Amino acid sequence: MHIVPFTVTATELPEVLVLEPKVYGDARGFFFESFNARDFEAATGVKRSFVQDNHSRSVKGVLRGLHYQIQKPQGKLVRVVEGEVFDVAVDLRANSPKFGSWTGVLLSAENHRQLWIPEGFAHGFLVLSESAEFLYKTTEFWHPEHERTLVWNDPDVAIAWPEHGEPQLAAKDKAGALLKDADRFEAEDSTIHNMRQN
Repeated sequence: MHIVPFTVTATELPEVLVLEPKVYGDARGFFFESFNARDFEAATGVKRSFVQDNHSRSVKGVLRGLHYQIQKPQGKLVRVVEGEVFDVAVDLRANSPKFGSWTGVLLSAENHRQLWIPEGFAHGFLVLSESAEFLYKTTEFWHPEHERTLVWNDPDVAIAWPEHGEPQLAAKDKAGALLKDADRFEAEDSTIHNMRQN
């Protein structure tokens, strides 16, 4: 019988999943499978094709997000390979009982966690370490004409960001929309239905 080399835990938003790999280490260093399509589907119930890999580096206090694509939505599988971030997803599916709710997870090079954020959610992160390198796989290509930003400090969403002073933001993130004004996913995409439910 094949053993999936990671564990999966649902967050407060049941479709957003934390993946923790089995890490093999010794005096030489460590090894783990960072992605295996067969095991990912078996463990999560999520069947996706990833079409793009992105890699960013940010310094302490940088906040990127909260981003989403209102058309051609992206599912994202994210992880950190240097440093530590507080990673956040917000449910923007208008017909979801969790609409406007958020979940946050610490991702670091040390804990090797990954977060699966499906289509229909906004995503962002705050860098907690001196710098962080962030990798993510996406299920759809980047389409700038469809990209939207939910403002990071919307009081109606009320994300409990770690205390690190005023974050460094890109101009588009400073200009993000409030939840009450933001474009939302009015019809739940059929591909979201096969998410693992805990």
